[in-house]
Amino acid sequence: MKFLNLFAAMLLCGSMAYAQQADPVVMKINGVPVTRSEFEYSYNKNNSADVIDKKTVDEYVDLFINYKLKVAAAYDAKLDTLSSFKREFTLYRDQEIAPAFADSAAVMAEAVEIYDRTKAQIGERGLVKPAHILIYVTQKAEKDKFEAARQKADSIYAVLKGGADFAEMARKYSQDPGSARNGGELPWIQPGQTLKEFEDAAYALQPGEMSGVVQSPVGFHIILMKDRKQLEPFDSLKANILRFIEARGLRRQIAEKRIEALAKESGGKKTREDVIVDKAKELEAADPDLKYLIREYHDGLLLYEVSNRTVWEKAAKDESGLEAYFKKNKKKYYWAEPRYKGMVYHVKQKADVKAVRDCVKDVPFDKWAEVLRTTFNNDSVLRIRVEKGIFKEGDNAFIDKMVFGKDTVVTQLKDFPIDAVYGKLLKKKPDSYEDVRGLVTADYQEMLEREWVAELRKKYPVEVYRDVLETVNKHGK
Repeated sequence: MKFLNLFAAMLLCGSMAYAQQADPVVMKINGVPVTRSEFEYSYNKNNSADVIDKKTVDEYVDLFINYKLKVAAAYDAKLDTLSSFKREFTLYRDQEIAPAFADSAAVMAEAVEIYDRTKAQIGERGLVKPAHILIYVTQKAEKDKFEAARQKADSIYAVLKGGADFAEMARKYSQDPGSARNGGELPWIQPGQTLKEFEDAAYALQPGEMSGVVQSPVGFHIILMKDRKQLEPFDSLKANILRFIEARGLRRQIAEKRIEALAKESGGKKTREDVIVDKAKELEAADPDLKYLIREYHDGLLLYEVSNRTVWEKAAKDESGLEAYFKKNKKKYYWAEPRYKGMVYHVKQKADVKAVRDCVKDVPFDKWAEVLRTTFNNDSVLRIRVEKGIFKEGDNAFIDKMVFGKDTVVTQLKDFPIDAVYGKLLKKKPDSYEDVRGLVTADYQEMLEREWVAELRKKYPVEVYRDVLETVNKHGK
């Protein structure tokens, strides 16, 4: 027994050594190994034929390390324990894994179940294929309209009894447009599929027989039985049922039923989550690309959350930081051409030209829109139309003409014949960081990103195995 155990251990060690040789570790980030196949998956995906800014392997290494360092920071912050993260990742993973439960066997089992259920619903009565002529009238119609419809149906019935062609009469008189075009012919019908009065009358007929005038909640019918049959065997209908499953998008439903069944079969040992996790491991073992795709989404969610907290949202809300960065780097935001910081506005009455200026002259620029709205357009009647911003030449025809003195054609606004401007000309530089907030925010975020990455590089150990890196996309050749 000891010999057998030792032999098994030797085999296991041998297989592990082979696996390591076949897919060696290319680097370690904070002690976590990254295999060559994982690195290749990421590199090749981000340097495909349609990527403009392609990177060499050496150039990509630093980007990949930075990505993994941020993910390590997210784990340290326990962002993977957030319920919002778990919910979104689980939803994505299930979309990738669940369809595998709807394999051909599961789909065929569903097809059989649909057939059996349909056969039970049809029962011994079978299927009928009727044609009908409908004279439409509701049960609540006025008495004279109701009687007129009945008389019309009786007249048509009398003509049919006299030998008239049913299909021709249906096309001419039936008020069921869908079937009238086909000479009154309806598709195959099973019990419970149509109005009870119509169904009872139809099932009482044999092929070739015609009913009398039949009243239903939608009017009066004359029914001709075209054919009757029992449901065909499953094999005869299998292809149609499978097409029905695909057309109705039932694979997801089939997968869910299979997952629930597997959890139930475990006798309480497995939850729905356990069943999906087991299937994910099975699929990932067979398809490394799927494994890396799911991991990429998992880590991508963590990356987004940690980056948002550390850089993006922090920078966007850090007013003092933005202002300090702007003051320190003012020269970055100088303009080659002047800007007009203000507004062009259009009014109906001349008095409102001065009223608008007086309204905003002591108000911060970013508050103008709200003050003007509440003062002039606070009810259903609009008194002014405003275009506010920081304009350079060419941005706005009115500004070009009234501020920059350009010979520009402007299109007057209907119902607002008086045009005016208010603001100030900025020659070379913005007044404050608010004037170039988007640029300052982007630059401030970039600075925070660099500082963060530098901190992560110091905090987490990184080992890169250059000999393995040199074999990326070259092994097996």
